[in-house]
Amino acid sequence: MRLAGRTAYGLALGLILALALVWGCAKRVTPPPGPSGRVPPTQRPYTIKGRTYHPLSHTRGFQEVGLASWYGPGFHGRKTANGEVYDQNAMTAAHKTLPMNTWVEVTNLDNGRKVRVRINDRGPFVDGRVIDLSRAAAARLGIIGPGTARVRLVALGYRQQGPAGAPTGFVQPASYRTGTFTVQVGAFVNESNAWRLAARLRPKWGRVFVKRFDRGDKVFYRVRVGRLHRLEAARALQRRLRAAGFRRAFAVAW
Repeated sequence: MRLAGRTAYGLALGLILALALVWGCAKRVTPPPGPSGRVPPTQRPYTIKGRTYHPLSHTRGFQEVGLASWYGPGFHGRKTANGEVYDQNAMTAAHKTLPMNTWVEVTNLDNGRKVRVRINDRGPFVDGRVIDLSRAAAARLGIIGPGTARVRLVALGYRQQGPAGAPTGFVQPASYRTGTFTVQVGAFVNESNAWRLAARLRPKWGRVFVKRFDRGDKVFYRVRVGRLHRLEAARALQRRLRAAGFRRAFAVAW
């Protein structure tokens, strides 16, 4: 993992939306990784060498020009930022802010060669460099010898798959930042405790809900405030609730 040994992730909590894209009964889209109801670690802000990076919530219209570099033997077999084992012979790459599993078309502006790679890592953390390619991808672009090349990146989206896993194209992911959100203030095994907290919150915070959640081994009653349609609004409400003394409040999916 290229972030190992470096100070990293911010504490922002939020939501990863499930992709709601239907392209025929035989087709499917590989969604971004991460546990339901949370922004995955690879989508949270992180800091390297004193600079903070904010991963993009979507890839629509993304293009970038800069230097491509590559990494190989020294990282082969080690963990990437998304938890995979790095394979220098696979068509993958590292990018500082694109969502994991995004496919990108990379064009070498010196010779016109093109490759398509999947983002599964973070980097390169060198000024001017926009992507770190696997050895296989770098070889196809003709940059193994020189080490770097000026390239253009065009984000394609997530790979869409048909029967037997055959790729059929690319689709843009839904944004991580739109949908339906709320802020969870507490969770109780005792239902009456949940309703008492809800009654305490309602006069000041308005819409307060108690939602039953069966974890399998135990049932919880979650107390939640608000129903919002943007992640930023939910996080703003989270900040206000924490400032009011509810230190464990956090934004979640509705």
